[in-house]
Amino acid sequence: MRIVPKVFFHSFLILVLVLSGAPLFGAGKAEAVSGTQDLIIDLNVPQVSREVKDNKLDLNALHLFDDGHFMLASKNLHWKSSNKNVASVNQEGQVTLSGRNGKTFISVGDGQYSDKISIQFKGNQKDIVVKKEEGSRYDLIGNAIHQMSLEEKVGQMLMPDFRTWKGQNVTEMQPEIAQLVKDYHLGGVILFRENTVTAEQTTKLVNAYQEASEKYGMLVSIDQEGGIVTRLQTGTDFPGNMALGAARSEELAEKVGKAIGEELKAEGINMNFGPVLDVNINPDNPVIGVRSFGENPELVAKLGKAYLKGLHEAGIAATAKHFPGHGDTAVDSHLGLPEVPHDMERLKRVELYPFQQAMDAGIDAIMSAHVTFPKIDDTKAISKKDGTEIAVPGTLSQKILTGLMREDMGYKGVIVTDAMNMGAIAEHFGPVDAAIRAVKAGADILLMPVGIQEVASGLYNSVRSGDIPVNRIEQSVERILTLKLNRGIVKAESEKSLDEKVANAINVVGSAEHKQVEKEAAAKSITLLKNDGILPLHAAEEDKIAVVGYSGYYVDSLFAEVKKHHENVTYINTSKTLTADQLNQIKDAKYIIVGTYTSSVSGRAPDAGQMLMTNQLINETDAPVIALGIRNPYDVMSYPNVDASLVQYGFRPASFEAAADTIFGDNAPTGKLPVTIFNHDGSVLYGFEHGLGY
Repeated sequence: MRIVPKVFFHSFLILVLVLSGAPLFGAGKAEAVSGTQDLIIDLNVPQVSREVKDNKLDLNALHLFDDGHFMLASKNLHWKSSNKNVASVNQEGQVTLSGRNGKTFISVGDGQYSDKISIQFKGNQKDIVVKKEEGSRYDLIGNAIHQMSLEEKVGQMLMPDFRTWKGQNVTEMQPEIAQLVKDYHLGGVILFRENTVTAEQTTKLVNAYQEASEKYGMLVSIDQEGGIVTRLQTGTDFPGNMALGAARSEELAEKVGKAIGEELKAEGINMNFGPVLDVNINPDNPVIGVRSFGENPELVAKLGKAYLKGLHEAGIAATAKHFPGHGDTAVDSHLGLPEVPHDMERLKRVELYPFQQAMDAGIDAIMSAHVTFPKIDDTKAISKKDGTEIAVPGTLSQKILTGLMREDMGYKGVIVTDAMNMGAIAEHFGPVDAAIRAVKAGADILLMPVGIQEVASGLYNSVRSGDIPVNRIEQSVERILTLKLNRGIVKAESEKSLDEKVANAINVVGSAEHKQVEKEAAAKSITLLKNDGILPLHAAEEDKIAVVGYSGYYVDSLFAEVKKHHENVTYINTSKTLTADQLNQIKDAKYIIVGTYTSSVSGRAPDAGQMLMTNQLINETDAPVIALGIRNPYDVMSYPNVDASLVQYGFRPASFEAAADTIFGDNAPTGKLPVTIFNHDGSVLYGFEHGLGY
C-alpha cells in the first residue's frame, strides 16, 4: 500500500473543501461578514507586538475588507488551541499559558476564513516564543495605505481640538463637528476639561467621535498627567509627577499610571499625553515645574517608565513629552520661543536619558517640544511675526525629529507635535507653513492645527507639488495604524451598547480603589523641609489656630482640612501683608499655618505679596509659623526663617488632606525633595533628597 504523505493529504483535503464550498474551519455553517476578504490574527501582522502579562496573551481577530480597511471581528468566531497542555484560549481570544513546556497553535475561524499563530513555551528558559505566520495576507497596513486616498492619509495625521463650538463648550457631539471628522477623515481628536464634565457625558461624547469616523478607529487623546494638568472634571485627582518624585516609589508611580489609564479606558479615551519626562533642572521654569518627576535624570526615567507601564496595563497608549527636553527653560513655549543651549554630551546625560529609557520600554508616542536647541540645529528662519531671524524649534527641526530621535536614538514609534496653536509656533511660522515644516521634519501627528481646512489643503498641495514626498506621508500613516493596532484602537463589528459603556465608566471613574491610590500618593509625597520642634501639633482644645492665605490659591481648602483636626480655627483670606485689623484677629493664636502658592519666579520673589505676608507673620507675631508650599517647593527660599515648612506639590484635595494629617501627626512625613532648593544668593538651602521625618 502506498502511504500518502501527511502534508499532501492535508493539502488535498483543503483543495476538496474549497472546490466543494465547504467551510475551511469548524463544522459551523456561518458565513463571514459581508464584504470581507480574509480573517487574520492581529499579532501575525509584522508591525504588531504584544506583551504576555501574568501568563496571558490577548489576541484579536481582524476582518479585512475589499477597500483595505479592517475591523475587529466578533461574529461567528471560534477560537481553539491545538495543545491545551501548553495553552488554552477563550472565545474572546485571550490565551492562558499553563507553564508546561511545549508548542501549540492558537487558531480562529469564522466559518469561511481562518488563521493561526504558533506559541511555544520553554519553561526551563522562562521563554515564550511567538512565531508569526508569514505572507502577503498579513500586510494589512500596507494594503490599507495603498487603497487610501491622499485625503485619507493626511487625515490620519490630524488631531484637532474642539473645546468650544459657536461659543459653547463641546460636551456633546455637534453635527458640524461630526461632518468635519468625515470630510477630513480625521485620525484623532484631543479632549480638554471643557469637554469632560461627567463620566456619563464624556463616554457619550467619545462614543460619538468614534461613530463619526467611517473606517478607522480614532485616537482620542487627553493630557491627563495628574496634578496641575488634570482634564477630567469627574474622577480621581492624583497629586502629580513631582509628588511622585518625592514619594520615590516606582510601584506607586505604576499604580497611579494604571489608575489614570483605567479611568480613561472606561470613558473610551485611548491615548494619554503623559508621562512628562522633562528633567526640571531649572527652578525658574515657568511651564514644567511640578509636572516633572524632578531634577535627576535617573529618577525621572525610573518613575516615567513605571507610570507608562501602568498606562499600558490599562490598555492606554502612552506619550513621553516634551522631546528633547523642556526642563531647563525659562520661557513658556505657549507664549514665546525658549532655548536650551546645551551640547549633545550634556543632552545625552540629562535631557535625553529619560526619553531613551522610555523608547527602550516601548513608549507608543513622543511629543516634540517647541524649544530651540542651537547646538543640535542652528537652522534659522524669518519670523512672520516681526520679520526677525529666529532659530527653528524642535517641532520643526529635521535634525531633531529625524536625525536625533529616529536615526541616532533608534525610535520607531509615533511622533506627535506639541500643540500647533502655541505662540512659539503659530506666531512665528503661521499655521500652514508650520504644519508643512513639521511633516518634513518627521512629525507623524499634527496636534491642534490652526484651521483644519487650511492646514489639510496646504498639505494636499505640498504633496501634489512634490514638496512633500507621498512616501513621507505614508511612513507616518504606517506608524499611526501600527499604534492603533497595538492598542486595539480599531472599529469593531459588534460594540457594547452605549448604556453598558456608561455604566462601566460610572463604576470605574473615581472608584474607591482609585481614591485609595490617590490618598496613598498624596500621603507619601508630603515633604517636611524644616521643623524647629513645632510639628506634629499637639494643640489643646482651647488653643486658637490661625490659617492665613488666599482662597484663590486654594488656602480655603487647607482651612477646611485643618478644621477637621481642630475646632478653634480662624481663617484670614489674603495674599498680601495683613492689615492691622487682621493681625489683631490672630494676635492670640497659639499656632499660625500659612499657605503659599506660586508658579513663577516673580511670585516667590522676596517682595511678592505672599512672601511679604509670610515674613510679616514670622516677624510680627509671637506664634510659631508653619508654612505650606502648595505648588512649587521653591517658596521657602523667600521665608527661610519660618519655624516649620512643608511641601505638597499640588492643589488637589488629597494633597491638602495629607498635609493637614501630617501637621497634626496622623501622617508621618516620608517625602524626599526631588529637586534642589536654592537661596536667592545661589547657595543651597535644601538639597536633593532632603526630607525630615517624625
